Amino acid sequence: MRLRILDKYIFREVTLAFVFGICAFSAVFIGSGTLFKIAKYITDYGASLQAVVKIFIFGLPSVIIWTFPMSMLLATLLTFGRLSSNSEITAMKSCGISFSRIAMPAIIMGFVVSIAAIAFNEYVVPWANSAYKNVVYYEIEGNSGMKSQEHIILKEIKGDKIQRLAYARLYDAETQQLQGITLQEFGENGKISHVENADYAEWNGNVWTMHNGMIYDISDEEGKSEHTVRFKTQVMPLNANPKQIVREQKDASELTMKELRAQIDIMKTQYVNTNKLEAELYQRVSVPMASLIFALIGVPLGLQPTRNSSSAGFAISVIIIFIYYALMTMGNALARSGALAPLLAVWIPNIVGLIAGAYFVRRASR
Repeated sequence: MRLRILDKYIFREVTLAFVFGICAFSAVFIGSGTLFKIAKYITDYGASLQAVVKIFIFGLPSVIIWTFPMSMLLATLLTFGRLSSNSEITAMKSCGISFSRIAMPAIIMGFVVSIAAIAFNEYVVPWANSAYKNVVYYEIEGNSGMKSQEHIILKEIKGDKIQRLAYARLYDAETQQLQGITLQEFGENGKISHVENADYAEWNGNVWTMHNGMIYDISDEEGKSEHTVRFKTQVMPLNANPKQIVREQKDASELTMKELRAQIDIMKTQYVNTNKLEAELYQRVSVPMASLIFALIGVPLGLQPTRNSSSAGFAISVIIIFIYYALMTMGNALARSGALAPLLAVWIPNIVGLIAGAYFVRRASR
């Protein structure tokens, strides 16, 4: 019963500090980034109040997701720093309660926050980023035309099966051409039955016409080409016009993890470098899991004796956050350059943090 009351007490203190951290760090990010963008949209494009409110709301999730780990670190540092400076930790230990038992509520909360952040990053952030982009592009900038894009992917799905998949390395808005095209058709068994490649396709106002290409009919049983036909021009069986094609494309930040995996698989079949997308995919888990890592680091560091636990907590959190995001930037660079496997490179900050956290926890337990 005594331990249950203690758990509730520590959990409440960490939660209050965590919410404070979310508000504080979000305010910093919004003040240093979002508000400047809003001011630019107002001065450059005369954005309406309605559009400004929309981008402010839709921009919040992408800001908040980065504050979860920071807030968890700050919450543990402030809470356990205050408990230590008030001699409450000493009183708990004098009652025979071990350090690991005292730290357990904060560690559990760090794990819960990490899982919640992964879900938030999967179901809320991509949707909000897509809505933000549409408001900026169509309502504020007033773009009704098309823009050039790389790696165009279009799918025709019937039920839960893909019937046709089209990939183009580039859409050129000036010439209204798709370049480097691969068109795949799938049979009832889900395997590729027909492939068409072309150097480029141009839009004539009604249909896409492919130029300088090759048609392959694939054997269902062996997966080998049975018939090959070369062509100079061929109508592309694609109903989407240029405007629809551009609207259907999404940035990596607008894709869920499932969609990212699917896009990576498609691009790999076209021998396209996917290191950037893979780094983005693995970061969707590694960054939220930093909340647990920071809890492991923050609890033992918060117990260090200081005269002013609040100021010390802020100072230590800033230093640790700087080191973490410096390592994260380095890991991203290594992943995108191919120097390290994206999975390993993206997890470098968490691996370092886990080792540091285990060391601090072991030292504090003695």
